[in-house]
Amino acid sequence: MNAMTDIKTDTTNAAWHQRRLDATPRGVGVFGDFFIDRAKNAEFWDIEGRRFIDFAGGIAVLNTGHVHPKVQAAIAAQLQRFTHSCYQVVPYTEYVALAERINALVPIDGPVKTAFFSTGAEAIENAMKIARSATGRSGVIAFGGAFHGRSMFSVALTGKVQPYKAGFGPFPPEIYHVPFPCHCASLDDTKRAIEQLFKCDIEPSRVAAIVFEPVQGEGGFNVIQPAAVKWVRELCDQHGILLVADEVQTGFARTGKMFAMEHYGVSPDLMTMAKSMAGGTTLSAVSGKAAIMDGPAPGGLGGTYAGNPLAIAASLAVLDVMAEERLPERAQKLGDQLIGHLIAQRAVYPQRMGDVRGLGAMVACEFVDAKGAPDADTTKRVQMAALKRGLLLLTCGVYGNVIRFLFPLTIEDAVFAEGLAAFDAALAEVLA
Repeated sequence: MNAMTDIKTDTTNAAWHQRRLDATPRGVGVFGDFFIDRAKNAEFWDIEGRRFIDFAGGIAVLNTGHVHPKVQAAIAAQLQRFTHSCYQVVPYTEYVALAERINALVPIDGPVKTAFFSTGAEAIENAMKIARSATGRSGVIAFGGAFHGRSMFSVALTGKVQPYKAGFGPFPPEIYHVPFPCHCASLDDTKRAIEQLFKCDIEPSRVAAIVFEPVQGEGGFNVIQPAAVKWVRELCDQHGILLVADEVQTGFARTGKMFAMEHYGVSPDLMTMAKSMAGGTTLSAVSGKAAIMDGPAPGGLGGTYAGNPLAIAASLAVLDVMAEERLPERAQKLGDQLIGHLIAQRAVYPQRMGDVRGLGAMVACEFVDAKGAPDADTTKRVQMAALKRGLLLLTCGVYGNVIRFLFPLTIEDAVFAEGLAAFDAALAEVLA
């Protein structure tokens, strides 16, 4: 194929799929063999005109939907003013204004400061730099099943080998994993593992941070036990360790609160966020107690594109939309409805559908075989049967047997009902 083929020449998904295989590496795994052309709220259309209902949301990025009019208008207005100056060279007021708004929203005690970056992984990397600088320590404790990103330090924190860590080691040292206290492991398991860690691997006085997701994303939408959050907070206070909440996927109304930590009544020292904070544009952040955030010296944080003006404008609009459209409340309503629906379906297929769980609208269900073991094959078949009906779903979980639901919180009631009907039809095709 001519490498200079015009973008308008090919109009079929098959042609572009082949061009993708020829032009891009296999390591960038792509689920769909179709290509998006346009989108609106919770729907999109491919280049051949097929319509899909989006229950993936760009992996939790589109809580405010595709091209929300207010977000679109904010980006368009900023585009007329300037697109880049590098905040560290020529600052702009919107960066500061957004930091002020985020500082007032995050559930962190005392004075708070925020720095902006580009991706969730970049936020995690910088949170670890801040923690190490502020404490003078190097060790970090994370959890099995966690996902914190694909850059080298963040993937080292990730507690899932395939496909994220396989073939990429060795990883940065002094990172330790313990069982995640959720539905599949007890808090006592976690306590014993940390006690063993402190006896055999690293003394607590050398641990800079414990980092966790309030609800694990890639790990299977595993909701941390409330008692575990309080215990980890007490452990950190006892040993001078910083508690870092990774809210990259849970943040911005997904769990029924602006941030998932609001469910637990526990204040972290640092928080990371990204995904739905900027309506699909590239923005992430680290917020934390002011004295901790001021640990690194000037120049120690930042990045050429960090806090991009277009993304900052989008995020300011997203915060307006979240408040005006009461999206945290909307998330709780939709999540309650979905959990009830999934539990009803589990009663129809009790031998094949396993656990149904979630927090707000961050909901998932498991699929198991006749013996109750994780069934990744059936999960994939349900996903593909739904896709055949125009419903886009994502899988997750350490065993690949979980379907997660990440529809925009702005989804119309009729489209939401249509998506659930398509899911039910997929279940009937695969499980009946």
